[in-house]
Amino acid sequence: MAALPPPPPDPQFVLRGTRSAVHALHFCGGAQGQGRPLLLSGSLSGLVHIWSLQTRRALATLDGHGGHCVTWLQTLPQGHQLLSQGRDLKLCLWDLAEGRNAVVDSVRLESIGFCRGSILAGGHQRWTLAVPGRGSDEVQILEMPSKTSVCTLKPEADAKPGMPMCLELWQADCSPRPLLLAGYEDGSVALWDVSERKVCSRVACHTEPIMGLDFDSQKARGISGSAEKALAVWSLDEQQALQVSVPDPKCHLSCFALTV
Repeated sequence: MAALPPPPPDPQFVLRGTRSAVHALHFCGGAQGQGRPLLLSGSLSGLVHIWSLQTRRALATLDGHGGHCVTWLQTLPQGHQLLSQGRDLKLCLWDLAEGRNAVVDSVRLESIGFCRGSILAGGHQRWTLAVPGRGSDEVQILEMPSKTSVCTLKPEADAKPGMPMCLELWQADCSPRPLLLAGYEDGSVALWDVSERKVCSRVACHTEPIMGLDFDSQKARGISGSAEKALAVWSLDEQQALQVSVPDPKCHLSCFALTV
């Protein structure tokens, strides 16, 4: 008889007060915390709460999505700027410096799905943004903060991977070219060369839609989770070919991250 898995650890503490289900979380040491650890949460009601992990209280509440669910939160490298994505077809840019909590810009999105965006930091306060495109299988690449359209990534007609479900922009140490990992509705992961607008490699990882992925560019290894309660570990070789390991059938996660 197989040994039972250990029970989950008890929480150190519980943060209460969102008043609706939480759909997005992001840790940071943002401007409002003066370098102290913060947790940002996005809720079904459209609110973003900024929590102090020291006082365990909400420092501020941001309301920029008109009551629509917040699905993604991400701070920019400058530290005092926050991106929030909602199901109101809007991506908001917040200025949190010196206690401010104002929307300073926004991007109108083309898709109302649950696919979260992804960013890649550049120089001179510029950054690249990947979001779901107008077509159901498309990914739109924008240069920010100018909102200049770089390209639209659309699979070949015979590929039919379905909708993009999760995105991860990254850059290899040996090349300035941006790359994109996309998890799709058909359970596949594709590696895109953004500059060439082509798929370098695609691998079937799951039999159900991919709900989340993360990638360690230093070790060239990634992990993805799907709706069929499985995790898959995959790697990228020197020829930019994706190779998948045997999925773990015991796990079901929609959002996770790799760390060292």
